[in-house]
Formats: sequence, structure tokens, C-alpha cells
Amino acid sequence: MKSHLPRLRRPIAAVLAALVAVGPASAQLPTLGDSGDMTTSQERRLGDRVAREMYRDLDYVDDPVIAEYVQGLWQPLLDAARARGELSAEMDQRYAWQVLLGKDRMINAFAVPGGWLGLQLGLINVTTSRDEIASVLAHELSHVTQRHISRIMAQESRQAPLVLVGMLLGMLAMSRNPEAGNAVITSTQAMSAQSGLNFSRDMEREADRIGYGVAVQAGFDPRSFASMFEKLQQASRHTDNASFPYLRTHPLNTERIADMQSRAQFAAGPATARATLEHALVVARSRAVSAPGVDEVRVLLTEAGTLQPSTPPTRRAAILYAGALAAARLRDFERADALVQQLRAMPQVQADPAGTRFARLLATEVALLAGQPARAQAALGDVAGTNSRAELLLWAQVRTATGGASDVAQRLQSWVALNKRDATAWQMLSAAYGVQGLQVRAVRADAEARAAQMDFSAALDRFRAAQDLARRGGPGADYIESSIIDSRTREVQSLLREQALER
Repeated sequence: MKSHLPRLRRPIAAVLAALVAVGPASAQLPTLGDSGDMTTSQERRLGDRVAREMYRDLDYVDDPVIAEYVQGLWQPLLDAARARGELSAEMDQRYAWQVLLGKDRMINAFAVPGGWLGLQLGLINVTTSRDEIASVLAHELSHVTQRHISRIMAQESRQAPLVLVGMLLGMLAMSRNPEAGNAVITSTQAMSAQSGLNFSRDMEREADRIGYGVAVQAGFDPRSFASMFEKLQQASRHTDNASFPYLRTHPLNTERIADMQSRAQFAAGPATARATLEHALVVARSRAVSAPGVDEVRVLLTEAGTLQPSTPPTRRAAILYAGALAAARLRDFERADALVQQLRAMPQVQADPAGTRFARLLATEVALLAGQPARAQAALGDVAGTNSRAELLLWAQVRTATGGASDVAQRLQSWVALNKRDATAWQMLSAAYGVQGLQVRAVRADAEARAAQMDFSAALDRFRAAQDLARRGGPGADYIESSIIDSRTREVQSLLREQALER
């Protein structure tokens, strides 16, 4: 797959331009892959540098509902890669294996060394089944497991002496025959560039082939690869006329569609991909979250207000869901409530467990945005036994707003002990401590949230602030908490020193 460069507003754009991607584009990220000269530790450090910029980008979004859905696709792919032997024990242990979401509406996804993946909501918006998203993730996962960045860097390193020799020969020839010398230099540069393009296309084909096997092993429909390539081709039809296939970093979409269709013909079992209500509601949410401005949000609300009786139930539910979120964003809570009630009253939603859950979470979210925490608590119901991150984080907001901050702190402490990278959970834990007046713990949790997103400079400032509060006997300070803060301060200082050495 190929892709637009993510609309990044920081130096990461320059870093990613030398790394990887998926989707139609004028500026493409060469998504390259197996062992090379770089060690897995070096790849992880390189990936972490990019991930730090991804977290800081204005398009980064942590939407618990969408993130949980994507994680439900991502985890089976990781398990399948392990079962197939694509994921070595060393990579499994050292790499991050984390998918970050961006709210850019470009049809785009990309892989970064060290197990980091980026998925733009624009890609989710055009899918019709979970299997299509899984096909993209499988492709990008394979770029990482095959270590394509390491291999392309090793290949360029091997080519460098040959290019240098060619340039020197050209310069020597220029002293006797300037035209011949220029020809040698130009041909050397052209051969080097063409070799790189050929290598890049080979890496894309390898990621297609291995990603296909991983997705099928994980139980996803093999036909989803071809259908996703067709969507990419349709998205690029105005900017890509399929000219000069030998000058591309990615194979032609038509070539890849034919390859995937050929493989799918021999796949065992019937097609499994289908447009479920759950996926339709995820896409609806993605459309609302990625809407960049008021005009686009109003379009979603207008669609909900002009529904026809003949609209298919699944599409009707999706339009009502997106419309309710849009109305809430516009602070038209009366309209949002009405759309939520229409959604919850649909027989198809009531008969579908996933649909019922999504409608319940939406009703809770709208009530919270409207400043009605008691009503939000009634809408959410009892989620004491759930392991769902989406439910947990929504419950934490509701309980903090309804006087249950101590309950929230206790439960989130257990959660972050197992999910140390969950910055949003750390932020909510900080808020719960703050409501209780436990300032030392609140500041420490805020520091952990920043560390989870690898903003170690900001994290160090907050840890030092927590140290100062603890030394002055601030609320929430005790020997154990002070020891943890001191230890984490030293760890973050060490990480900052490592960053300084990398520059």
C-alpha cells in the first residue's frame, strides 16, 4: 500500500519522509524490510524519536472507543505473526507494538521502526468492514517484522562506495572529455536511484505477501486486501494516471489488486467480511471525530436531519450516531439527545449487543458534554466488572464528577500498574487525586502521563515539582510515594541524557 504523508506540523514530517507509509500520494513514504546492519535496539530508538513527534502533532487523537476497536484487530494480527514465526522473540520483547491514531482525513497509514504504527481516521472512514482495516495493519506490521527500514539503510550503505567510485570516474573523465564525464556521473546517479526504487517496490510486494498470510492466519477475510487496494485506487484516480511504473516506490494498485485477487481465489472457506453494525458505528464516530471544522460537523448534523424512511437500518444507525456526536460538538444538546433516543429506539440497535453498547456509551458521552454527570451515570449503568478501556475511562469521568474520585483513583491505580503507557488514564488519575486534594499524587500522575507520551523534559519538570511538594509535606505525600517519585525522577533524567546523545 502507499500513502499521503501525514499532515504533520513539526519536524516529524522530515523524519517520516525517510521512513514508511501506505496510500495514494504525491509525496510517499517508502515503506521498506528483514535484518540489516541496525540492531533491534537501534530500530526501537529510531522509532521512539518518531513516536515522540507523533504524540506532539496536533492531529494525534486518543479516542478510547476507536482505539479499542483498532486494538481488537491489532492483537490477533500480532498473535498470528508470532504463530507464523514472523515476529522473533527479540522483536516481540524490544518493540513497542503500538498503533497511534491521527484525525487527519487523508487515506493514510504508516509503519515506523521499533513497532510503532500510525493510522489516520481518514482511512477508517472509507472502509466497509473490519477486515479492510486489518489488511492495512497486517501490511504495515509486516514492514516492521521484516525490518524493511534496516534493510533499505543497509542497501544504501552497500551502494554508497559504488556510487562514489562512479562519481570519481566521471570527474576524472571530465578532464579529458567533459561530455563523457557528465554522462558517467549522470548514469551513476540514475542507476543508484533506480536501484532504490526497485528495492522499495520489492519491499512493498513482500509486505503485501507476508501481510496477507498474517491476516488470513488471524481469521480475517483474504478478499479484504483486494477491496482495500480498490479503495486506494479510487482515492488516487484524480492524481494518478498509472504512468511510469518503473519510477514508483510502490507497485501499481492494479498490479496489487490482481495479485491479491489471485491469492484469494485459493483461500479456504467462504468470505467472512461483512458490514456489521459495530463497524458502521465506528466509521460514523471516526467521521465525526475527524471532521476538521464547523462546516463539516454541520454536514453530519444535516444528514441526520434529512434521513429518508428507505435508508437501510445500518446506514441509518451510523448517520444518527454521527449526527448526535456532531450536535454535541456544536453544543446543541437538545438535538443530540433526540438523535441518541432515535438511535437507541431502533430495533436493529436493540437486537445487536455491540450496537446497544455503542448507543449507551454515546448517551453517556453526550450527557457528560452537556454538564449532566448524574444523567451520564444513569445512562452508563453498572460497569464494575468490565475490562473495557472505553467503559473504564468514561466511568472515571462520570464518577469523578459525581463525588466518587476515591473510587476512580483506586481503580485507575490498578489499571495504570498494568498499562503504564496509557497517558489518558494517568491524566484522569491525576484529576481524581486533585479532586481529593492529594496534590503530590496528582502532580506525580501528571508527570507519568507526560512520560507515557515520551515528553521526558516536561515529565522531569513535573516530577521535580512533585519532589518539592513532598519535601514540604504536601497533601498526599508519604514515604512510599516520595520514594517512587525520586526513583522515577532518576529514570527520566537518564532517558533525557540518552536523547541528548542521540542528537
